[in-house]
Formats: sequence, structure tokens, C-alpha cells
Amino acid sequence: MTRLQKINNIQEETVMPKLKTKRSAAKRFKATGTGKLKRSKAYKSHILTKKSPKRKRNLRQPAITDKTNVKNMKKVLPYL
Repeated sequence: MTRLQKINNIQEETVMPKLKTKRSAAKRFKATGTGKLKRSKAYKSHILTKKSPKRKRNLRQPAITDKTNVKNMKKVLPYL
């Protein structure tokens, strides 16, 4: 091995590995302009007959992820 090849090998070893994004989480969460996580609400996909129109209308609106879950979400979404 030449000296240049040794230097290149050392540089390649010191690079931190890329983190993988959990794709299931990436499909469910989006970042807002301020960095908060936006999510969709649950309980709006079936058994809609017993839910009032007001309740169904409010379920359409996005919600902000609770601050207790943000730390875990940032871990599974490192580049979001």
C-alpha cells in the first residue's frame, strides 16, 4: 500500500456512519417551520356513523406531537 492509500483508509474509518430514518415514522410525521412535529389524529378511519359531524371535522385537522414524545421521535427521525 502506498502512503496515499493509507491516508485514504484512515479518513474513511473516521467518518461517522449515517443514521437510518424509520420510514414508518417519516410517513406519519412532518416538521413545521418552527421544528415542531405535526401528526394526523387517530380514530377517523372507520366506525364513523356514531361520531358527530363536529367530531369528524375536528379529526381532520393536524395536531402537534406532545412534548413528552418529541425526544423519541427525533431519535427515529434524525434528518427531519
